[in-house]
Amino acid sequence: MNIQIFGKSKCFDTKKAERYFKERRIKYQLVDIVKFGLSKGEYQSVKSAVGGMDALIDEKSKEYEAQYIAHIGDKNDVEERLLENPGMFKTPIVRNGKKATIGYQPDIWTVWEKGE
Repeated sequence: MNIQIFGKSKCFDTKKAERYFKERRIKYQLVDIVKFGLSKGEYQSVKSAVGGMDALIDEKSKEYEAQYIAHIGDKNDVEERLLENPGMFKTPIVRNGKKATIGYQPDIWTVWEKGE
């Protein structure tokens, strides 16, 4: 497994995801999404794995409100703002190659461990 956890330092679910992989001695790379964001390639990969951009947006984030995302009709504009303001991503985003999850999803990670 090649695990990457994109998370926020103050996100409780990010800490739980880290603990999940630590307890199982699974190596992972932690990326501070607010500081480093996602590259366009990473974003496209995660977006296709989770079923689209809407699943990635945290509508409760301060950035979501500040960017007036709810009032923008153009999806391309929303995507640009999302990439420019990575604090709007729901976290943690956990990647395993082409697979990805959003939030704390131990049931799916267990399936990844078994290699299914």
